[in-house]
Amino acid sequence: MPRIERDPVLNYRPGPASELPLSEGEPVLAVFPADRRRYWSDHAAMSGVGVAACILILPFFGKADQILIASAGVIAAIFARGAFLASEAFARRWQLTDRRLIGPQGRQVMLLEIETVRRLMGDVQVVTKDGAKHLIKHLADSQAVLTEILDARDARAKVVTE
Repeated sequence: MPRIERDPVLNYRPGPASELPLSEGEPVLAVFPADRRRYWSDHAAMSGVGVAACILILPFFGKADQILIASAGVIAAIFARGAFLASEAFARRWQLTDRRLIGPQGRQVMLLEIETVRRLMGDVQVVTKDGAKHLIKHLADSQAVLTEILDARDARAKVVTE
């Protein structure tokens, strides 16, 4: 009888164990964890968009009498999603060092490869020179994170050119 092998994807556990190790002498300048308040306000905003969609779409299909039930369903579904994914979202973090940005699941971005850093609501998107995009989600202060990343990139560029 053939043996069934477990898929290694199922072994993934979020958190520090899934991050790449630091190099010798590589200091951590900042850590960017998910913010609980921002996480739930993002879910409240998603609920608001869902309720607005119910209000706009259901009358178009002649179901205006079901807006209240549909809205309650949307809110319950978004809350359930948030509760189910919360432990994973809060276990993920990004670390900024003097050389790179280290993310969850083995992701990393070398500072000199960063082309663009932009805010997307409460998140920060990092775009590399080759077009790879990374999203740092649910930040308490996305502007401060954006500034720290850009300052670290500029400092690294000065070290390399000297």
